[in-house]
Amino acid sequence: MCGIVGYLGQKEARSILLEGLRRLEYRGYDSAGIIVLDEKNTPRYFKCRGKIKDLEEKIKGKKIEGNMGLGHTRWATHGAPNDINAHPHWDCSKSIFLVHNGIIENHKEIKKILLKRGHKFSSETDSEVIVHLVEDFLKKERNSRHNSLESAFLKTLRLLKGAYAIALMSKDYPQTILGAKRSSPLVLGIGKEEYFLASDASAILGYASGVIYLDDGEVASINPDGFSIFDLGNNIKEKEISDIENNLIKIQKSGYPHFMLKEIMEQPESLENSQRGRIILEQGMAKLGGIESVKERLREIDKLTIVGCGTAYLAGMVGEYMIEEYAGVPVEVEIGSEFRYRKPILGKNSAILAVSQSGETADTLAAVNEAKEKGILTLGLVNVVSSTIARQTDAGIYNHAGPEIGVASTKAFTSQVEILALLALFLGRQRNLSLVMGQRIAKEIKNIPNLAKKALSLAPDIKNIAKKYYKFKNFLYIGRKYNYPVALEGALKLKEISYINTQGYAGGEMKHGSIALIDKNFPCLAICPKDSVYEKIVSNIEEIKARQGRVIAITTQGNKEMKSLADDVVYIPKTLEMLTPIISVIPLQLFAYHVSVLKGLDPDKPRNLAKSVTVE
Repeated sequence: MCGIVGYLGQKEARSILLEGLRRLEYRGYDSAGIIVLDEKNTPRYFKCRGKIKDLEEKIKGKKIEGNMGLGHTRWATHGAPNDINAHPHWDCSKSIFLVHNGIIENHKEIKKILLKRGHKFSSETDSEVIVHLVEDFLKKERNSRHNSLESAFLKTLRLLKGAYAIALMSKDYPQTILGAKRSSPLVLGIGKEEYFLASDASAILGYASGVIYLDDGEVASINPDGFSIFDLGNNIKEKEISDIENNLIKIQKSGYPHFMLKEIMEQPESLENSQRGRIILEQGMAKLGGIESVKERLREIDKLTIVGCGTAYLAGMVGEYMIEEYAGVPVEVEIGSEFRYRKPILGKNSAILAVSQSGETADTLAAVNEAKEKGILTLGLVNVVSSTIARQTDAGIYNHAGPEIGVASTKAFTSQVEILALLALFLGRQRNLSLVMGQRIAKEIKNIPNLAKKALSLAPDIKNIAKKYYKFKNFLYIGRKYNYPVALEGALKLKEISYINTQGYAGGEMKHGSIALIDKNFPCLAICPKDSVYEKIVSNIEEIKARQGRVIAITTQGNKEMKSLADDVVYIPKTLEMLTPIISVIPLQLFAYHVSVLKGLDPDKPRNLAKSVTVE
């Protein structure tokens, strides 16, 4: 959830660390800090609550020279967001310095022991216990031949419970940085006579020429002579160096005022990229190379469990309707944080599909690990190449949607739904889905980018509607069948970036409680395309209007009836019912965006939220 950047090389560390942190701002954070060791190993550290710009203001005019250092953006878990709890943290003698992402679950027990041994803590964080524990082991080993920073670090890691990505250095061990990972991403970047540690490869684009993705339980040690990677047993690991995509344009706003708007408007392109080379029109089939190796096992599955969190979970709900209707495979959709604490019934012919934009979502990853322990087939649907879920599942499908920087997911959602439609086609054609129906679905998926472009042309109309409604304090979203998850997703977008109390409901559930909220001050947004449940959702709209509720309707082009029912109408192009969510969600994304901007908020960085949720 937070961001880590580490640098060791020939250049000035300060500018590299700050630039790396700026690139990680999208992940969500509430404080920031850096530390640089100069040529005399004198530490220069600065940290504060707030944004990178506040940190830059704090260090403005300060002399910070040195070619090694660490940077961090923190998202508060233990301890309030303030200057003291910001990273880096240090030991009692201020000789060892650390930045950490994740949660140390046994920090209270460790802290209690260290306090008895005379350690003095300055923060409320769980992270600080790590650096004191390293200090403690170094003191114990002072007269031992094993006395080394690496040895103390390894002993510390063996005692920690929970999730971590750690970068650590000491003024007593110059020109050495250590990193370690468990359930939180960390990559080692390799340049020309320089090395990097980062929680996200985007932080080191343009600097590193290659990266090594650390696996859980691995430790990296870097110094001017090179690097080594070993496990917690101190066994050397041989790792593959992957190319890094040096395309900085993809993480720039390109003239848009916000990343969120840019990513909404990119959806015709991202949808095109997600389906590229994956549709065989003549045969009415989907070609998904990432799952080709498990094709025969998929033919035999009798249950698919889709696991995700937030928007990914809602995309999975759409996938449930698709796969059950067109492939005839029973599907359950589970929230990752609930799945891991249940005792799900998984037979030998079950499969798990983990959906995650980042590929690092902690609760979703835990579900994958649970399934693997039971010998269940695991699949991934992720947007980030070489992410942990991508590496740990048996097979999977990449979104190829491009980097998504805005915290509130937009193009990743539509890409996920599109790929789930391709998966439904793939599984359906393995079973009883006819050639004719397969061809029709394939043709409609092929046309989705064009329809998305038409939906985006409605942006000015939606902005005008947002101007009418942005001052309301409550909102209700309703939909049925395929568009019930879209109602949930639209409601999530509005509450995420505008902080309006917004509820998403299945239209048929209105009369079972939520209709009690409806009055002239509680508007409703109804997703009501002309589909198999259109008459049902119309009845729900009439129930709202009978109670003086105001209605914004998202419906299919040519539906003149809706003008007499709703207060405001947005018309979207027609497609197959199963694909409607990809188009119907676009006006909801634009509506949420414009409401947020009209309220004077930053839609890219909503309060209290992080892009990649790598802790429970």
